[in-house]
Amino acid sequence: MDKSYTFFATISRMKYIERWALMRNSRPENLSEHSCEVAMIAHLLCSIANVRYGHNIDADRAALIGLYHDTTEIMTGDMPTPVKYFNDDIKNAYKQIEEIAENRLLDRLPDDLRPIYEEIYKKKESGEDEYMRGLVKAADKLSAFIKCIEEERSGNTEFRSAKESTQKSINELAAKYKEVLDFVNEFLPSYGKTLDELGV
Repeated sequence: MDKSYTFFATISRMKYIERWALMRNSRPENLSEHSCEVAMIAHLLCSIANVRYGHNIDADRAALIGLYHDTTEIMTGDMPTPVKYFNDDIKNAYKQIEEIAENRLLDRLPDDLRPIYEEIYKKKESGEDEYMRGLVKAADKLSAFIKCIEEERSGNTEFRSAKESTQKSINELAAKYKEVLDFVNEFLPSYGKTLDELGV
C-alpha cells in the first residue's frame, strides 16, 4: 500500500480552532472561516493594486497565502494578540514556534509536492512579493475589524477595545497601502448591515 500523507487531514482541523478565545463572542468564529475571508480580501486588495496602482501581483497566489496564513495555529493554537506581542522575546519565540510548526506541516506532504506548498509559506526575495504579503497581512487585520463590527452590531460590547486597537492598525496600513484605503472607503461600510439593507 502507498504511504499515507496527513497534510490535508491536519489542515482540515482548522474548523476546530476557535479565534478570540479570551473574549465572549455572540457568534464563535473558527480558523477556517477567518482564513476564507482573509483569502477573499487579500485577492481583492491585490486586484486593486494591479488595476488601479500599476502593480503586477499574483492575486490568486495572495488568496492562497491568505487561506494558509494561520494553519500553524492547528499546532500552536490561537495565541491572543496581547500575549503574542507582549515583548520582543515572546514575539521572536513565537515566530520560531510558527516556523517549526510550518516545517512539521510541510513534512506531511510527499517530496514531489512539498515545493508547491513551500512557495505558499516561504517569502520570495522580490519587492512585489513583499508588497503582496503586506496586503495579505492587511486583509488579516481587516477581517479582524469586520469581526469587531459584527459583534458590536449584535450588541456585544466585549469587542470595543479590540475594535479601537484594530482601527488604529488599519489607519496605519491605509497610510502605507492605498488599496487598504480603497477597501475601507468602498467596501467596509456595507459590513454589519442586515440582509434587507444589503438588498438581498
